[in-house]
Amino acid sequence: MNKKIVALLPMKANSTRVRGKNFKDFCGKPLFRWILDSLLALDEIDLVVINTDAKDILVENGLGYTERVLIRDRKPEICGDDVSMNLVLADDVANIDADIYLMTHTTNPLLSSQTIRKAIHQFSTAQDNGEADSLFTVNKLQTRLYREDCSAINHDPNNLIPTQNLEPWYEENSNLYLFDRTSFNQTNARIGKKPKMMVTPALESSDIDTLDDWEKAVMAAQYLIHKGLINNK
Repeated sequence: MNKKIVALLPMKANSTRVRGKNFKDFCGKPLFRWILDSLLALDEIDLVVINTDAKDILVENGLGYTERVLIRDRKPEICGDDVSMNLVLADDVANIDADIYLMTHTTNPLLSSQTIRKAIHQFSTAQDNGEADSLFTVNKLQTRLYREDCSAINHDPNNLIPTQNLEPWYEENSNLYLFDRTSFNQTNARIGKKPKMMVTPALESSDIDTLDDWEKAVMAAQYLIHKGLINNK
């Protein structure tokens, strides 16, 4: 693949619901190292850009500048819990050139290099064929869904067909986004006007926002480590 691919891995020092989670030990190494190691294992990715207000903490955890890792100091005006992630991404896109931007989070520790590679190749092919200007990952749901008022969304409660025959619905899982500069500039967002979805494996699709999310991700990681499917070194 003769495309320059830059991975955007935004990272902040503080976290509201799980304090210090980005640097907290997760099954043997700091949380941020899991997805970073998966990204760096891919030859397709030319550069990982970490836009952060926590450079000192990263250095304390043994991460500095390398040929493939660029740490960018986050501008004061785009710091804080209430700042849209799209503003952080816009700063990176405006200052770092790439044919494809891949955005993920430190809170997706179980996303594998194989799944990331699959997403890159799916998007690159769709991009070349004019089929998509962006890609995002999802969880596939085939279960009975209801609104808050108990009205059914995707099924008839009086005609209970097998769930595998229900219309599938898709939940954005915040694991992975791919786009180019043109797409981002058209929408000012990581999902463009002509997106494509990719379903990710259930055990990889953690997104740690809460303490419950953390505990579930730990259990999944321990299972995968025990099975020899992932390495915590």
